Amino acid sequence: MLKFNLKFLSVVLLAAFLFTSFAPNNRSDEYPNRESLLMDVLLQNLFYYHYTAVDINNDFSARVYDTYLERIDNTKRIFIQEDMDQFAKYRLSLDDFAKERTFEFFDEIQAVRAKRLEQVREYYKEILSTPFDFTQDEIFETDTEKLAYVSSEAELKERWRKLLKYRVMIALKTKLDRQNDPKASEDPEFEVKSEEALEQEARETVIKEMERFFSTVDKQDRDDNIDEYFGVFASVIEPHTGYFPPLEKENFDIQMSGKLEGIGAQLIDKDGYVKVTRIVPGSASWKQGELEVNDLIIKVGQGANEPVDVVDMKLDDVLPMIRGQKGTEVRLTVKKTDGTIKLITIIRDEVVLEESYAKSAILSAEGSKSKIGLIDLRSFYADFENPKGRRCSRDVKAEVQKLMAEKVSGIIIDLRYNGGGSLSDAVDMTGLFIEEGPVVQVKSREGAASTLDDQDSGVLYDGPLVILVNSFSASASEILAAALQDYGRAIIVGEAPSTFGKGTVQRFFELDAMVPEEYRDLGELGSVKITTQKFFRVNGGSTQLKGVTPDIILPGVYSYLETGEKEEDFPMPWTEIKPTSYTAGTMKLDKIKANSQKRVENNPTFKMIDEEAKWFEQLQDETEISLNLEKYSADQAATDAKSEEFKAIENDIEGLTIDLLKADAKELKEGDVRLESMKTWHEALKKDVYVMEAIRIIGEM
Repeated sequence: MLKFNLKFLSVVLLAAFLFTSFAPNNRSDEYPNRESLLMDVLLQNLFYYHYTAVDINNDFSARVYDTYLERIDNTKRIFIQEDMDQFAKYRLSLDDFAKERTFEFFDEIQAVRAKRLEQVREYYKEILSTPFDFTQDEIFETDTEKLAYVSSEAELKERWRKLLKYRVMIALKTKLDRQNDPKASEDPEFEVKSEEALEQEARETVIKEMERFFSTVDKQDRDDNIDEYFGVFASVIEPHTGYFPPLEKENFDIQMSGKLEGIGAQLIDKDGYVKVTRIVPGSASWKQGELEVNDLIIKVGQGANEPVDVVDMKLDDVLPMIRGQKGTEVRLTVKKTDGTIKLITIIRDEVVLEESYAKSAILSAEGSKSKIGLIDLRSFYADFENPKGRRCSRDVKAEVQKLMAEKVSGIIIDLRYNGGGSLSDAVDMTGLFIEEGPVVQVKSREGAASTLDDQDSGVLYDGPLVILVNSFSASASEILAAALQDYGRAIIVGEAPSTFGKGTVQRFFELDAMVPEEYRDLGELGSVKITTQKFFRVNGGSTQLKGVTPDIILPGVYSYLETGEKEEDFPMPWTEIKPTSYTAGTMKLDKIKANSQKRVENNPTFKMIDEEAKWFEQLQDETEISLNLEKYSADQAATDAKSEEFKAIENDIEGLTIDLLKADAKELKEGDVRLESMKTWHEALKKDVYVMEAIRIIGEM
């Protein structure tokens, strides 16, 4: 059992306001730094709030030890067996270190890692200084799980030699392919180069890649590394509990709400510069018009304040400087692609990521006079900070109303690749399609399960309904699909035997709110996301691990691959509870399923999808790559030829028409970013054989 500090125990059990009893500026020596404080607060939250009542014991220590070593050297290209033998003495001691708030294991790992990385820095410089011989017959293993740690530094260097040779070979082949492309000779600046010259260029390319890697390593400080370490402490309990440093929590909130306040530019770290890779349509940068893709940001200033040089600064430190409240001014000094330096002033605004919000289209198939509505939902988003902010349940309700105004004969809700989000919105959304009753059961660590009911009596839409899912439809997606299946309200159509299988509920705890004022100067602690509940279907079964089994299963590209919650590390088990009282619905599916199966069997696209899925399964086991350029090229040519056989999967479907809703057509004008986004989506739908089959299924409902 972990011995907790009583000062923090009161916080976890009661509330942050209890800390008013502690006098300021009376700091105990128990917490000399941020990491010792973070260790205590993090583990206490996990112990008291997690669904499974976490025991900080030897088993927990072993999990942390194994997972941390795997994460910081998952390719087995940093440590050697001697290092692993040296670390082994700590495997069952990390729970004791947690009690004592000491970091002996972490410090030793980091010291050895730094030493090995310096060796690697010398290895790549030496190895890439001379040409490779690509006529030799050598093999490179790409699946690092099949590799053991090397037994000596000489073997470590050899492992890096093969990796670097592999990367140079890929770069060389790319350059050779470009040079051999008939279109290349049409370029007036085209210059034929020898293979030796191209090989040198390929090595220079890989040298730059390695320099970028070490530039990133050099920017990491102790806080970065300790945050990664604490992330392991949280994640070894089960896959959906995790520690979030302050910036990561901010990014999570942006993903959940679909909006942020800032300039609306996607940025990456590139050779010490902050590089612009995308301007979000409709954002402040897009409207201002001067910031462009490939611009390099070299200074950031707040209004009239002195700008800060951000060259060689960590991206995580630069992002908070660029983001900011709506209406405030940020001044960016950028280096343009032509080398000129320009000062760009932008007034921050709300950036709305329109592509993440619910949208709908009108579908029609040749030979049918019926119109079908399709609602695309990428996530169960919600703006928890603003009661009037965007919520997916409200947006989907509006889309259903627009489709009903179009007098559609049925509705398809596309939840493929929807990883979930807001539980309450999944409940509210279910209520749009059922009269009344419980939607999902939720159980905490202690006590009986409670039910979350449809709060809105009455049905908004009672017509034919199909829910499209795949093996990446998770969490809230599974709640909606399961409830509508249990009520017999919708046919669930899937690209896989089951959905993802995440049957747990998480809650965020702000760690900074749980410490006395006298510790605030140690630095921000961030947040922890903890699994506090499991949810169960109204029939008593859990979606955990098993997911939702579709009523109709179609061939999918991942049909033969192991995916889902069961493939995660340390997943929680499947359990069941008593069913709640609900009116189970029935739907006569035998004829619909039989007709769908006949169509699939006679559909050449579905046949190709199944063949491609089997090929993907085969490729999983083919992990050895030849480092002989001629053999590698022949293997790649065979792979490309095989891939070409499946290109017809992407052809437009004959007789499938996609239209804007009348309400959207009135609102959206040419040049509107939402209209352009809609057009791109419609082009993808024209090739979607699953949507076409869903239309046929609705036609038989």
